[in-house]
Amino acid sequence: MASFVTEVLASSGKLEKEDLSSKIGKMSRKVEDTKEEVCDMINKRYNDFLPSLQGSEELMLQVDEVSKEMDALKNCIETEVQQNIHVAVAEYAKLKQQLEKNTIIITMLGHLKEFHNAMEEFSKALVEKKYVDAANQLEMARRCVDSLKGWKTSQLPLLSALSSELTVQRENLIYHLGDEWKRLVIWRLPSSKEPAGLKSFLKVELNLSHTCSKDSELEPPALLCCVLQALAIQGDLQHKIKLFSQVLLKNMLKPLVMHPSLSVRVTQQQGEGTILALQCLEESHLERSTPSQVYSKVLLVLKTLHSHLLDVSIGDKKLSAILGELIWEEISQCIIHECLLYSIPTNSSQLEKYNTVIKETEEFETSLREMEYLQGDSTDLLKYARDVNCHFASKKCKDVIVAARKLMTSKMHNTVKITPDCKLRLPKLPAPGSEVKMKPETAKEQTMENSKQLSAWSLCLPACRISESVQQLMELALSTLCEAVGSSTQCALQLFFTVRNIFQLFYDVVPTYHKENLLKFPHLAAIQHNNCMYLAHHLLTLGHHFRAHLPQPLSEGVATFVDMVPGFRKLGVQCFLAQLNVQRAELLERLSTAHNFCNLDDKDNYIAASKAVRQVIHQLKQLGTVWQDVLPVSIYCKAMGNLLNTAITEVIAKIMMLEDISSEDGEHLSTLSQTIIEEGPLVFIPLAEENKNKKYQEEVPLYVKKWSTFKEMVIVLRANLQEIVDRWADGKGPLALEFSSSEVKSLIRALFQNTERRAAALSKIK
Repeated sequence: MASFVTEVLASSGKLEKEDLSSKIGKMSRKVEDTKEEVCDMINKRYNDFLPSLQGSEELMLQVDEVSKEMDALKNCIETEVQQNIHVAVAEYAKLKQQLEKNTIIITMLGHLKEFHNAMEEFSKALVEKKYVDAANQLEMARRCVDSLKGWKTSQLPLLSALSSELTVQRENLIYHLGDEWKRLVIWRLPSSKEPAGLKSFLKVELNLSHTCSKDSELEPPALLCCVLQALAIQGDLQHKIKLFSQVLLKNMLKPLVMHPSLSVRVTQQQGEGTILALQCLEESHLERSTPSQVYSKVLLVLKTLHSHLLDVSIGDKKLSAILGELIWEEISQCIIHECLLYSIPTNSSQLEKYNTVIKETEEFETSLREMEYLQGDSTDLLKYARDVNCHFASKKCKDVIVAARKLMTSKMHNTVKITPDCKLRLPKLPAPGSEVKMKPETAKEQTMENSKQLSAWSLCLPACRISESVQQLMELALSTLCEAVGSSTQCALQLFFTVRNIFQLFYDVVPTYHKENLLKFPHLAAIQHNNCMYLAHHLLTLGHHFRAHLPQPLSEGVATFVDMVPGFRKLGVQCFLAQLNVQRAELLERLSTAHNFCNLDDKDNYIAASKAVRQVIHQLKQLGTVWQDVLPVSIYCKAMGNLLNTAITEVIAKIMMLEDISSEDGEHLSTLSQTIIEEGPLVFIPLAEENKNKKYQEEVPLYVKKWSTFKEMVIVLRANLQEIVDRWADGKGPLALEFSSSEVKSLIRALFQNTERRAAALSKIK
């Protein structure tokens, strides 16, 4: 480096001819000598204490002289040498930049040469149908263009032309590859205008041409391998296989799964290759294909494709694996929803036979793995088949809920007769061991019981009519609980709570769905009342009957329906009370047209009052007929008695409000009241046999609270003052039992004029 600087400085002509490095070397030696002398003097002066004043002064002069020479040399370097160094560095940098530019140009020229050679080789390979070589050469040309684009300083006008040429040739290659693909894989599909159906699928054909292959029949042709590998190099293989998979799924695989009468026919034709075509077997009576049928049809298609098309390695992956990734999820979901879903048993006794389907599914997936369509160990298809217990319960629950809802929304007026001796057809279940052991003890206890036993009809549901749909609903619940017996814990839990959901659904749906009809038609309201009481009656013991035969935790007390009983009873009562309120309002509205039963000596007033009474009796008779043989006798009598009592109470209240009742008015009131007394009991016809209803007609006072009061009032309307006083009997007579003294006095004042006799009679009413 020193000689280089010296030459630069010497060539500049600004330093002495003497070599700068030699000067510095001489200076260095002189400094070392001075250093030794000074150290020696200092040592002698401060260590040996020798007098050397003269020598020290000479040394001082020598040091000063050396210092001056160094300062002069330093100044020389700073002023002249450094200036010339800066100039030399600038010239060196310029030369370096020129060298780098030349290097870039040489590299770019090299890339251009490679591009040209690659395109030439590409053209030759394409003509010779060496598609893999052509794709590699095109890829090399692409890398050259990418390298040229990477130089930011490059301003080649040819760059855009090269890019365009590359794009054109790539599309040319893709076109040729696509053309070869179409010759090797030929689809024959029905017209897009033709509606999709069984007939259209019969026109589907897939021809795997082997005309260019000299290999054995079981291996894909060499040209096909070249085409596929070239597509992979150009990055277009995934798109091509995706389009193929979509057509395969839509026109071949899915139809084979969905249509049991469709099958696939594979034929080998000399000079044409292998043909897969859909054909229709004899008309199948099955709505869905069985899993074994589906698996065999799908495997036949995929095995044929693997043998003649897909058994090609692309990089580290088989083409069958690429196709499998594209179709597996969709075809497995199709098999699940169109086949396995419908193959799930509807009865728990058939669950054991389903192991055959699970085994067939495992074999199906094993075959697919051998051909590399599948990569993983477990799939959704096999999981679905293995979870048959869960799916069985879910399917059963869904079917049960759908059937229950259909029953709940059906017509309610189709009824069946329920009698006390009618019992649920409960299945015969094996008695638990604990109950068997208790039998001898219970036998001993029975001998100690009271000899007077309850009637055989105690705690039985009284005779009435219920909806046929409700009876079917209870049978549906029973059959579902029978399915739960002997099932797995999870399945039993699902089925049990589905039964609870059935009854909860009834509680929520029926009153809402039939709301208008329940208020409009008294017949339906009575049936709904009976329906609720029927369900509540059987829910009391339903859980107890099955509890011991269900798995834990159901057997430990969870299996019960008792908590739902109050709700159903309340629902039935509320429905019937709402109807009674509607009928009560209609009765009061009819009686309101009677002009308060005043001034009945007026013809119009009497006609209006008489019409109101007849309408009330008619309404009650109509209700009696509608509810006949529907409601239990006790409920029927209470309901009719309540309505008749409402009418009588209103009539009593209206008459008691009258302040002046003429003798003619009294006669008319007595006549109208007598009509009610005579025809009122006739509305009690709870049974279809007329001769059996007389008993209930005679018991009217038991059901109509104000019946005796009304009869006493009619007697008063016809009686004279003495008869009234006699019936009062100092507050101990029958009149005193029904009316208070003030009410009797009010009647006397309204019926009789103010005379001494009336005053005497009033004084006796206390």
